[in-house]
Amino acid sequence: MFPNSGLGQQLAQVAQIVAVQGSLGMSRQIFFVGLGGFDNHEDLVNKQQGLLSSLDAALNAFVTTLTMRGTLDRVTLFTESEFNRTGNANANVGTDHAWGSHHIVLGGAVRGGDCYGTYPTLALDGPDDTDTGPNARGRWLPSTSTAQYGATLARWFGVSDADMPIVFPNIGQFAQTDLGFMNNG
Repeated sequence: MFPNSGLGQQLAQVAQIVAVQGSLGMSRQIFFVGLGGFDNHEDLVNKQQGLLSSLDAALNAFVTTLTMRGTLDRVTLFTESEFNRTGNANANVGTDHAWGSHHIVLGGAVRGGDCYGTYPTLALDGPDDTDTGPNARGRWLPSTSTAQYGATLARWFGVSDADMPIVFPNIGQFAQTDLGFMNNG
């Protein structure tokens, strides 16, 4: 059922552990799985098509397996990356490093079907581009911090509001500390 890929096999192992966690006396654990290869300075479109297809197949198998086992309600899967790609191609039909990113969050406690944050204006030298002038490359300023994203997930994991500044020291800089994409009940 799981694809024979690195990510597929990693998620298959996580699904096996989730299936027996109750008998081991565990409630919530954190598992790290990885899919590399997104640092595409050349041939971006072709490389990302394969990477995203691999990601889709592995996530689909994971969610299908957890749903069939009745354990999806206990799992939240989320992506994490510290950078993104610029909006315009370089000479090698790739892109350069940028910051800000889009993430996937899925699971039984996720309020899905929506986008959180403000989508940037995708215009070179536009209002959200941190590069300016004739050399603007499309490094769009994110509207949501990784601290807000992480704090929303941490709250679901059980971190108290009192402890949140210890885990995320910069969280006090944001009026909205919970982005609302998790059911915390």
